[in-house]
Amino acid sequence: MGAGNLAQALGAALFEARYKIDSIVSRDSAASRRRAKRLAAEFGAAASVFGKGKIRAELVWFCVPDAAISSAAKRLTEAADWKGKIALHSSGALSSDELSLLRERGASVASVHPLMTFVRGSRPSLEGVPFAIEGDRKAARTARAIVRDLRGQAFPIRTEQKAAYHAWGMFASPLLTALLAAGEGVAAAAGVQRKLAQTRMLPILRQTLANYAKLGAPESFSGPIARGDVATVKKHLDTLKALPAAREIYISLARSALHSLPAKNQSALNTILKS
Repeated sequence: MGAGNLAQALGAALFEARYKIDSIVSRDSAASRRRAKRLAAEFGAAASVFGKGKIRAELVWFCVPDAAISSAAKRLTEAADWKGKIALHSSGALSSDELSLLRERGASVASVHPLMTFVRGSRPSLEGVPFAIEGDRKAARTARAIVRDLRGQAFPIRTEQKAAYHAWGMFASPLLTALLAAGEGVAAAAGVQRKLAQTRMLPILRQTLANYAKLGAPESFSGPIARGDVATVKKHLDTLKALPAAREIYISLARSALHSLPAKNQSALNTILKS
């Protein structure tokens, strides 16, 4: 269900793992139908529209926005005999209860969220990707088997943990991207064009991630806060007065670093950040 960025990557991974994809179901808009037809042709499947036609597949995977999951399930309650079927959705924040209408009709339901970023123009491999799984026993068991076939890493999550789990994912990718975009703005103040800044940041970004993967956060932390260089931090803050949004980010992250990472002169640094 759905033909967006997640559906494209998931469909490709399932197809490569020799799962038969019966149909790609989309919204009834010209753009959605075009995407569904292209994806269906790639997988040797049919393309159809929500609420039209019957569902034959044994497993139905909802790859739609969070706010649309329950309404999509409602529209499909009459599209199949749900008894014995598996229904999954891929929201990181919402529980399997979004599919409760299908559960009431006999389906076993679960939420199965890959901790990965999906954007237009990129179709990432799912090998090694963690999948958080929550829901009914049968659906969760089936989901774990599928994740193994995709060479991902399945792990259980409780319903009450999902919001925090999804917030964690925000830090790992979308907010990291926002931080990099803010960094491009600071680079412009240093006379480096944004596109050039993107290229010039890549070596230090790659090494930072390599250090983090090998050593963990405390041993990867470097720079003036780690050294306790109060004068340099003060210069940064003075310069960033011309970029208030970036300055706010700098202060928030610096305070977070003082709270959770090794740093010298913490008292003096805290004082200058508060001022």
